[in-house]
Amino acid sequence: MALPDDFLLQLKQNNPIESVMGSYVQMKRSGRDYVCLCPFHSEKTPSCHVNIADQYFYCFGCHAGGDVITFVMKQENLEYMEAVRFLAQRAGMSMPEDSQNTDSSKLKRRILEMNRLAARFYNNLLMKEKAGEKGRLYFRSRELSVKAIVKYGLGYAPDDWTPLTSYLKGEGYTENEIVAANLARTGRNGGIYDSFRDRVIFPIIDLRGNVVAFGGRIIDGEEPKYLNSSDTPVFKKSRNLFSMNFAKRSDERRLILAEGYMDVIAVNQAGFENVVATLGTALTSEQARLMAQYADEVIISYDSDNAGQNATHRAIDLLSQAGVRTRIIKMEGAKDPDEYIKKFGALRFKQLLDNSDGAINFELAKCAEGLDITADTGRVEYLKRCANVIAGISSSIERDIYISRLAKEQDISKDAISEQVNRQIKRTSRNSYSKEWNDIRTFSSAVKEDPEAVRHPKEYRAERGIIAYLALHPDDLEYIKGELLPDMFVSEFDRRVFVKLTEGMEKSPNFGIMSLQGEFSADEMGKITSILSSTKDIELNRRAADDFIEVLKSYYNKSRETLSPSEMSDEQFRQLANAMKNKKG
Repeated sequence: MALPDDFLLQLKQNNPIESVMGSYVQMKRSGRDYVCLCPFHSEKTPSCHVNIADQYFYCFGCHAGGDVITFVMKQENLEYMEAVRFLAQRAGMSMPEDSQNTDSSKLKRRILEMNRLAARFYNNLLMKEKAGEKGRLYFRSRELSVKAIVKYGLGYAPDDWTPLTSYLKGEGYTENEIVAANLARTGRNGGIYDSFRDRVIFPIIDLRGNVVAFGGRIIDGEEPKYLNSSDTPVFKKSRNLFSMNFAKRSDERRLILAEGYMDVIAVNQAGFENVVATLGTALTSEQARLMAQYADEVIISYDSDNAGQNATHRAIDLLSQAGVRTRIIKMEGAKDPDEYIKKFGALRFKQLLDNSDGAINFELAKCAEGLDITADTGRVEYLKRCANVIAGISSSIERDIYISRLAKEQDISKDAISEQVNRQIKRTSRNSYSKEWNDIRTFSSAVKEDPEAVRHPKEYRAERGIIAYLALHPDDLEYIKGELLPDMFVSEFDRRVFVKLTEGMEKSPNFGIMSLQGEFSADEMGKITSILSSTKDIELNRRAADDFIEVLKSYYNKSRETLSPSEMSDEQFRQLANAMKNKKG
């Protein structure tokens, strides 16, 4: 039975791997992730690592690994579908019918096609002399450059009821499909009308370059300021971030989290590529985990009003759970980044970023809210709140600095605060644990898995790097496929992973490396997970990918020269013949 991608995504979201594994083994914090004693072999030192951001586990002792489905398969000795049913029951989900998959996949493809056409439709209207004048005037008033408008594919939805609907119906799409894409809504009389009218349009693009949804801002009037696409078969607000398709290209392991579309575009236009925003909702745990894949630190640049400060507090908690350091911008003289850059310029904004305060100071400042700290009861509560915040700091040196500062500020014994902090640490078990699993990880573990690691260590590392790069940068699928052939892989297993991964990614925008359970056994999923773990500390950017490609191509070309025609595959023979022909020419 083939399972829809949306169902599997929802299944995993409803069964976080740390929660499921935590019901079987004792989990301990290790930086942003968890470690535990591996349940699949005897050990005294934790060697099983649970990656929270990417939702997989890997044991550096016995090489077991995979996602939450793989874990249940091994732990409960279940087949793949049995493990899926087990997790569905745990989450209170119903299993989908087999027949739904074909229709679901077709609808997703149709929606992505419609979204691409709609984005072009809105952009063309914006550029038309008369029809798009209102939209152009608005963007000009916000001081957006033509370059920024083109880069983000901005558009304008006219003040009319059915122009987009009529256009899409003319392109062969049904009313039901257009409504399913949330590009139109059903009226009281049974007809449909455009979802966006008299608004400037912001296309929302996923990591693979697909237009998955839209945001529309009203130019004038009493309607809601922003209108965003509802969830559709290709879009979930909680899983996407505006401009992440650009931000992920940044060389920095740092992201700027802004509050809205215009803030993001203004900051990006000022030269900061690494800026993102949520999509009309508060930050979610899924978005925090997505950010953790691309950043070690997030600078929160929300509005300075009460709503912005409350959103900042929530974002700090979620990013901390995802293992990301946070800092907070304090803007004086402006309510948001867009206004700040217009008033003070990009250089001052960069200084603001570089001098942004840590999340701890922000949280300590909030401890006094609603309290009269001149009164004894208010002061005691304030100190308890501060102790709770300080107890969450993993570094003992940092804790000591904040304890000393608080003791001096409140004219109280440092020992008294330390005692309260230590009591809180023991109560919540939030003390820092050493990353012993890191010391266990060596290239020798890969040698045990595949003899090709011994025979061709350079090429072996390169092909594993390519697989890990594809898992992190699915939007580069066509580029990688254009540069590499499966025959260039030295390991038969890695070659199979590469083929199945690229085939799956071509069929579905939601297909990832952990979607391979249907093709690989639980033990093989452990080997696949080892690829992610062995490349965890490598900077997997396009430059690195090109280096991997060059290593594999070089070996492949040299090895072909030593083959006789009878030993070559059809593809190898064809390529060699073409190469000789070109050389002769």
